Amino acid sequence: MVRVLFGGLLVLCLWLNWLPTAGASVDPTELGKAVSEIEQLDQLRQGLASTLEGSTTEPTLETFKAVCAPVGKRAKEVAAANGWQVRQVALKYRNPAHQPQTARDVQALQQFENNRQLQAFWQADQEGIHYFRRIDVQASCLACHGAKNRRPTFVQAKYPADRAYNFRVGDLRGMYAVTIPEIQQALQHSPQH
Repeated sequence: MVRVLFGGLLVLCLWLNWLPTAGASVDPTELGKAVSEIEQLDQLRQGLASTLEGSTTEPTLETFKAVCAPVGKRAKEVAAANGWQVRQVALKYRNPAHQPQTARDVQALQQFENNRQLQAFWQADQEGIHYFRRIDVQASCLACHGAKNRRPTFVQAKYPADRAYNFRVGDLRGMYAVTIPEIQQALQHSPQH
């Protein structure tokens, strides 16, 4: 985690120097907070998933509620508390809500796919500042995301259009995508204005 956090902060510093126009309206503290929040979210994901390691029983819907659902819930809490958009996005998604919504999402996933060393990066556009952070497959993920014919029964029933299988350890599972609205834009939409 320290390596990723340091890398994210390094990218942040380089990005702020590289992007003076957008940087003029960006609060660096908020950008650092986004990196920290996403690292904590990923630690939550890894910690919950690790409870599946060594289990010989098939995961159930109750397993999903205990292991995967809290990550999505926490992402929504982080987004609501900060006025950001926080999503989990994947090309091989299980939940249709996690499919790429923009060409920017697809391009970001392709950057991660093409560069396995790339842990996170920032982009800016008219919508605001975007932070992308990779999610790699770990051994514990394979309990539900391994071979197609070995997926848990509840997954096959609940997600008939599932694409999130046949992963191997170390594959790119997806990414966290955070959008921080430009400060002026956020102020215009705040309850005080």
